[in-house]
Amino acid sequence: MGVTYKYFGAPDGATAARVPISMRPEELGGDELGMGGMFTKIKPETIAAMVLTGIQGMPLNKVPPLELVVLHPDYAVVKLPMTVVDPLRGIGEESVGAAAFIWSTVPDRGGPRDAFDVYQLLHEWQDFSVRLHEAGHQPYCLVWP
Repeated sequence: MGVTYKYFGAPDGATAARVPISMRPEELGGDELGMGGMFTKIKPETIAAMVLTGIQGMPLNKVPPLELVVLHPDYAVVKLPMTVVDPLRGIGEESVGAAAFIWSTVPDRGGPRDAFDVYQLLHEWQDFSVRLHEAGHQPYCLVWP
């Protein structure tokens, strides 16, 4: 049994907390959450660490914890720090490539290990970051088994 992660944007925690109540996870698609969310099998802690270590140069042990918005028997909603998506908006190809390489060499961490896979993932997150910024939203993740 795996865990599924649906990343989405919301203006605040109260709105984000209502999302799972209004729709079942298997019905979630691209834009029901307001702005083209993303499905992935990569957990939010890994995404946060990947961006903050690879782009911000933060040591892995200094990556801030995620904020739990809702814990329900069937799902959870967590808020990612804005420092995870903001740095992605202003960087170019070289920085994305360097971050992908750095993350692929970090020992003792989860997530994708292939630098090209990390590179593609960071590009998806770059697009997501731009959409969040344009909508004035914060990043959240809906987690369910």
